[in-house]
Amino acid sequence: MSARSTGTPAPKLWWLAIAGLIAIAVVVAATVYGRGVLPAETRDPGALVRWGYGIVQTIHNISAAATIGALVFAAFIVPPALSPPRRSKPSGRDTETGAPEHPAFTRIMLLASVASILWTFSALAVIVFSFADIAGIPISGSSQFASQLGSYVTELPTGAAWLLVVVIAATVATATFALRSPAGLAATAVLAMGGLLPMILIGHAAGGTDHEQAINSLGLHLVGVSLWFGGLIALAAAGTALGKDTVAVIKRFSTLAGFAFILVVASGLINAAIRLDLPTGLGSPYGVLLLAKTAGTLILGGLGLLHRTRLIPALTDASGTARTGRLFWRLIVVEVLIMGAVSGLAAALSRTPPPGGEVIEPALTPAQILTGYLLPPELTPERWFTVWRPDWLWIAVAITAAYLYLRAARTLNRRGDSWPWIRSVLWLIGLAALVFFTSGGPSVYGRVLFSAHMLDHMALTMIVPVFLVLGAPVTLALRTLKPRHDGTRGPREWVMALVHSPAAAIVTHPLFVAANFAGSIVLFYYSDAFGFALREHAGHELMTVHFVITGYLFVLSMIGTDPLPRRAPYPLRLLLLLATMAFHAFFGVTLMGSTTLLQPDWFTGLGRDWGLSPLADQQMAGAITWGIGEVPTLLIAIGVAIMWSRSDARDMRRIDRAADRNHDAELDEYNAMLAKLGARTNRAPGKPGHD
Repeated sequence: MSARSTGTPAPKLWWLAIAGLIAIAVVVAATVYGRGVLPAETRDPGALVRWGYGIVQTIHNISAAATIGALVFAAFIVPPALSPPRRSKPSGRDTETGAPEHPAFTRIMLLASVASILWTFSALAVIVFSFADIAGIPISGSSQFASQLGSYVTELPTGAAWLLVVVIAATVATATFALRSPAGLAATAVLAMGGLLPMILIGHAAGGTDHEQAINSLGLHLVGVSLWFGGLIALAAAGTALGKDTVAVIKRFSTLAGFAFILVVASGLINAAIRLDLPTGLGSPYGVLLLAKTAGTLILGGLGLLHRTRLIPALTDASGTARTGRLFWRLIVVEVLIMGAVSGLAAALSRTPPPGGEVIEPALTPAQILTGYLLPPELTPERWFTVWRPDWLWIAVAITAAYLYLRAARTLNRRGDSWPWIRSVLWLIGLAALVFFTSGGPSVYGRVLFSAHMLDHMALTMIVPVFLVLGAPVTLALRTLKPRHDGTRGPREWVMALVHSPAAAIVTHPLFVAANFAGSIVLFYYSDAFGFALREHAGHELMTVHFVITGYLFVLSMIGTDPLPRRAPYPLRLLLLLATMAFHAFFGVTLMGSTTLLQPDWFTGLGRDWGLSPLADQQMAGAITWGIGEVPTLLIAIGVAIMWSRSDARDMRRIDRAADRNHDAELDEYNAMLAKLGARTNRAPGKPGHD
């Protein structure tokens, strides 16, 4: 079927070029308005840097978003071939049909290659321009400039971060020419997303009054923008090549864009609240540019809502006309143009100082220097629950997970299938606990008290995962997600692929999860990983990820009902639980008796004048590990014992039902065998066969 027959003609690709020109024009005008091109008061890098820095940043931002959007489309949205692969029954895996590559997939991969190459070179240009801007010297080809530029990328964090972006972008560009498998493209998309991390850590929001919250909100913002804007570019690039798959692709992207829109707006509001003194700061040049960017984002959201409520149903209807299709693609063009302008505003904002500039307090306390925030007041029982510092990354994860879970449960109930309400309650309790232990008192005091940190660790590893595992999210997903039949991998296909992957078989193996659960605690605390998690925000978030995943896999292998490649028999599960319990007790006792302080520079340099001494607090942390850590393990052991008992009862009922069906045929055969053996034993002496 041709694209024209679907009634959805596509815009010409030169509209993408026009969008790029609009972005450049906007960034120049907005930078002038935001005073980003005024000569520096001390050292002037020259007109080329003042005018060109924003332009190369805009090109970099658009090319990075286009790369990510194209890879996401290729891995999750657009069919790779004109004919879907055959699914073999024994293994359940896809088998190649020899069908030619889908024209839209070819266009998407071409976009990914071109955009990633442009991303690489624009990141190189940003390195040069950012160095000239920071150093206050004009760009030149002199050996002195080259030497100083080399020191910038090897010794300073900003230069090293941009160099890492170049390496990631170049690796992604290479992969786009070599990979075509869904797994390879998905991994490349994840790597491209990783290219945003250095930008997040050095971005203009990272220097706000609350460094860590600003980083998290900026990270969520960039991820949302990349998925939304990059996906829009990919959709426009695919154009008429989508053919009969146009409606399906548009529906999938509309769902993704809706999620990204919420992420962009929410994170943008959080970032604005951190960097501006609302509402007075909105009258500054920075505030005006921010309002313009917000207005453009809301207009784009309105156009997206129009797609979902009116145009997509019209395209799905068989009576959809070519006029409807033309209107749809005109809206796509408008979205691309507005998004280009918004990208220009974003680049200009990075060059515009907020009201008052990036003010640094003249006298930072020791706790502020180390943790980034003031030393909290002395810990009391009520302050475990009243002191909060929101970790927006985990709050976003929890809200998204709660929405998707409740939506799936509602879909299942509407279909007439039952889903235990207690599972939904347990899932929500687990997510609420996740938010509390990443944003509440245990997390805040965990940076200044080893005992609070250990309590937080035990909770993230042994309390939160129990509730999440009992919610059985994978089972719910497999019962509600619809399979795809066009050769693409949707959420259900990816869940199945991950569950049955060799990697899953390794990381969920009973011996591996037990060794990881017990051994990683020693490796973490008796290496510099603990110090990295205390000093760096990225290390702190990676620590949380490790704790939660390690605990989740361990609990899943013990009492989970979600599908796994391999489950240990119940006796082995109890043995592993007893072994990990003993190991945690040994670790806790070791800490209690230790006279050597872990990370002494950190815990003695906070300026804390209340509570126990650092060494006494560390010994209390050992008691927490020994005491509190054993309680969840004992409860899990009880759960394993109950499951074992129920499994035996089910086996007995199955045997009884089988006996009822065959009238105890097995028992009759067994009795006949015993009678035959008895007859041989009781034969008279002298007969054959008797000694």
